[in-house]
Amino acid sequence: MITNKLECTITTLYQTGVCYYGAGGALGFDTLAAQAVLHLRESCPGMKLILVLPCLTQTRGWRPEDVAEYKRIKAQADKVVYTSQQYTPDCWHKRNRHLVDNSGICVCYLTKSDGGTAYTVKYAERQGLEVINVAIK
Repeated sequence: MITNKLECTITTLYQTGVCYYGAGGALGFDTLAAQAVLHLRESCPGMKLILVLPCLTQTRGWRPEDVAEYKRIKAQADKVVYTSQQYTPDCWHKRNRHLVDNSGICVCYLTKSDGGTAYTVKYAERQGLEVINVAIK
């Protein structure tokens, strides 16, 4: 169901001229978003996936199957940006701000009012971005 909402949202945005889609490369919604863009890219000429990753060691501690999917997505991305080379306490924060600062719209899956996603969505709103929350759409 989330995947369908996400693909419908991305398709609608694409039809209004949005061609570049950034994703943070984390497990969960970031992975679903990247997978959706890669799937839709087949039928949407010019659609691009940009991965914005917090550090080179992001997948440390992940299950092997999650690492394999991460590598598959990374190999198919049109661009990969690292906001830090090494892990630092603020590398996730830098990644999130980079995504917002280089976007015109924020598509998210937000279900609670605290945590990293909530902080990033609030930051996006303060920056004037339209926020589309597929958790409530």
